[in-house]
Amino acid sequence: MAERTPSLCVDHLKRLVDAGEIDTVVLAVTDMQGRLQGKRFAARFFLEEVLEHGTEGCSYLLAVDVDMNTVDGFRMSSWEDGYGDFVMVPDLATLRRAPWSPGTALVTADLVWHDGSPVVASPRQILRRQLDRLAARGWSAYVGTELEFIVFKDSYESAWDNAYRGLKPANQYNVDYSVLGTSRVEPLLRRIRNEMDGAGLTVESAKGECNLGQHEIAFRFDEALVTCDQHAVYKAGAKEIADQEGMSLTFMAKYNEREGNSCHIHLSVRDTDERPVFADGGDPEGMASVMRHFLAGQLAALRDLSLLYAPNINSYKRFQAGSFAPTSVAWGHDNRTCAFRVVGHGGSLRFENRVPGGDVNPYLATAAMIAAGLHGVDHELQLPDAVEGNAYEGGTEHVPTSLREAAALWTASPLAREAFGDDVVDHYHNMARVELEAFDAAVTDWERFRSFERM
Repeated sequence: MAERTPSLCVDHLKRLVDAGEIDTVVLAVTDMQGRLQGKRFAARFFLEEVLEHGTEGCSYLLAVDVDMNTVDGFRMSSWEDGYGDFVMVPDLATLRRAPWSPGTALVTADLVWHDGSPVVASPRQILRRQLDRLAARGWSAYVGTELEFIVFKDSYESAWDNAYRGLKPANQYNVDYSVLGTSRVEPLLRRIRNEMDGAGLTVESAKGECNLGQHEIAFRFDEALVTCDQHAVYKAGAKEIADQEGMSLTFMAKYNEREGNSCHIHLSVRDTDERPVFADGGDPEGMASVMRHFLAGQLAALRDLSLLYAPNINSYKRFQAGSFAPTSVAWGHDNRTCAFRVVGHGGSLRFENRVPGGDVNPYLATAAMIAAGLHGVDHELQLPDAVEGNAYEGGTEHVPTSLREAAALWTASPLAREAFGDDVVDHYHNMARVELEAFDAAVTDWERFRSFERM
């Protein structure tokens, strides 16, 4: 794997601090929900102390629900253990400017315990472990994520105050590929594109999508860890930019009954000489045997690993026939009705995982794809025929339809336990349990409208 060049090196950061251009450094980790959590440091203190020694943070950051409530069932952090600290170690290859925050630089951290051992349930560490398994074979993964969001003209505060009812989407009709439709939101989209470029992300394009106010900004693929780091930065930064513009945007998988927010993930593999290992010019379909096994592993493992692709109650609302979100465990050539879509030619040959939604944690989903692929390679799984036509009407297995089903498959899966270890499997099963118990105890608007008068 080629050595990573940071967007901002330490020497440059020092010069910017001396010049008064940078006064704040954010050190952040990505939590289970895919959110950046961390601290803002005075830039000089970061350079003098944190750069060498890191900083500490409460271990509950990987043991809370979406509302940051402490919950039981996590072995690594609890009231019994006193909710102690772990150490955030800056990964200087991720050092970058955060143009949407004046005078600010941002760096991603790895999590270790005080003895230096990794925090195995950390999403970044989970991905690192799978990348190490690839590296042992002389391979590296390259990934691109396509993340959709819905923009509203309401601020986050007014959306909250109105219980997320009656929000005004930035577009009032389907603007999929519409140049006129995207121009209506271009001031916001332009800021996001340009300021992500300033943070070291390589912007490709922006386009409208099907739902009202729905858009997608695409970034160039990169090494898997780089892409996942950038994905987390982009998601947080886009929300901050929208907030500064008096607007809001959501990445939730299914905001309403129209099309959901997807996060299609493209993956390919290269060897130590940067040569693609998926392509074979002599094969009728252009696919090397490695790719066939790797893709067969995706199909074999999809149901067991769905918790890492669709981690929330709401995630499963996307999987509706005719919605461009998959329902069938199937693959096809450039077929958007399948869970896995093979695209590209020659060196660009890759597959796209269409299962994840906008709420996915990219580290966990990418780790699952690598683990599934290695399972297929190790067992030389045979790839079934590609689905031609409408996979929604096929007879293949169904993508799990609920978080409850996915959690049960995950915790009972020998494949998941072999690839990730008991600690990780149990940790993320508990995350699902917490969400299910919270949902089961809630009374929804749907129930009130359905039952208040008519039952």
